[in-house]
Amino acid sequence: MSTDHATATDGLKSATDKKQENVNFKKFHRSEIIFLGSTIALVTLTACATVLLSPVNTAPADSTKCFDICKLTLVETIPDNLTFPSGSPTHLDTYASWNSLIDEAVYGIDIGSSYWTLREEDVVPDPSAWKGEKIFDRLLEVGKDGGISIRIAQNNNSDPNQMNDTTILANEGAAAVRTLDFDKLLGAGILHTKMWMADNMHFYVGSANLDWRSLTQVKELGIMVTDCACMGRDLQKVFSVYWKLGEDGATVPAEWPPELATDINLENPTSLEIGGLNETMYISVAPPQFLPEGRTSDLTALLDIIDKAQEFIYIALMDYFPVTLYQKNNVYWPIIDNRLRAAAFERGVKVRLMPSWWKYSKQTVKAFLRSLEDVSPAMRNGTIEVKMFEVPAYTPAQENLPYSRVNHNKYMVTETTAFIGTSNWSGDYFLDTAGVSVIISQKKGSVASERNIHVQLKAVFERDWNSPYARTIDEAGT
Repeated sequence: MSTDHATATDGLKSATDKKQENVNFKKFHRSEIIFLGSTIALVTLTACATVLLSPVNTAPADSTKCFDICKLTLVETIPDNLTFPSGSPTHLDTYASWNSLIDEAVYGIDIGSSYWTLREEDVVPDPSAWKGEKIFDRLLEVGKDGGISIRIAQNNNSDPNQMNDTTILANEGAAAVRTLDFDKLLGAGILHTKMWMADNMHFYVGSANLDWRSLTQVKELGIMVTDCACMGRDLQKVFSVYWKLGEDGATVPAEWPPELATDINLENPTSLEIGGLNETMYISVAPPQFLPEGRTSDLTALLDIIDKAQEFIYIALMDYFPVTLYQKNNVYWPIIDNRLRAAAFERGVKVRLMPSWWKYSKQTVKAFLRSLEDVSPAMRNGTIEVKMFEVPAYTPAQENLPYSRVNHNKYMVTETTAFIGTSNWSGDYFLDTAGVSVIISQKKGSVASERNIHVQLKAVFERDWNSPYARTIDEAGT
């Protein structure tokens, strides 16, 4: 057993032991728990004990004010053997984040996912699959014997290996599973979301799939938000859209039920005071067909961020294409591309774009990226620079792993705002593919510090951009 494996296992054991101490307690009292929606639920367990199920939220009817003590943490997977210089930014590991959400859950875990391959046998044998195996085992345990209600909304995948895990969880009585069929719902597209939620107050949104490779072999980035019922309840509405569309015979309604509407959006983000910092937050989604009243679309959110940037726009993605890629008749789709060019040309913004290069990359991406670079010399003050991030394979086993060793990040950061999503940037992801994003901005008039999420995310981008893994367009793949 490696040192890293042993250390992580020891840490997990202590967390699991702590969790186990409460298992009998929660099972014994589960029948006494009363849910009162988004209000405080207090149940008298003994003459001197009560259980607090929902966090105190004393916010008035105006939900743009949040009084929860929300904690925001960047989350990353750095693939095995990928190293950065000493002193480089580091953040909470994805594996630790998911374990933490399981630990935090008292009554429920909801997961929105594209596919499931957490177990070694779902892909190929590899020792690094142990983290995915452990997450799967923990979900099976807490869902079956730990008194936790688990709901999973997943994409309808043609590869049965990508749904074996959820079949086992359902058959073992550990989870309720619903599958969204986008061919029937929209005629195209998939559920591409990657989100976890515990008790409607702790959640993860990011690039990591429910895949053991996302925990050890793929470079991922996300955000974990804890003790934040005001935003957890809003994200729960997004999950509820998926849950409804996973019903047998479901269709996309012309109008979504009013209980799924939100007043937390681009125009009215939630105001958070996080450790003395003034931040705002809202959640956007794609595609537009999945927008209940008041919800901002992913495309609207990211275009707004681009248009408001005055200093820089840094973007890290797996794929960037100003076209559609997966339609029967693909079309040119330059909406984002044009706005990036305009930001650099008209406002002098410094644009840096860092898509990925790996063995599955389409050669045509280089032509689109060169066109962005080629226009840069015509700028008065702004610039557009492009590098492509490669995750090397250091062993034959890593080289042979399918769909692995790639920078899978999906984020954008400016001088005031962080946009952390689940979608790549081609037209399909905004037209008929389901995704979700978290937008966190520095409040106007406040002073930024190293604790602000957008400041931390900028440091992550610069770490990667200045690393030997970020190469010019011509160097990529050579």
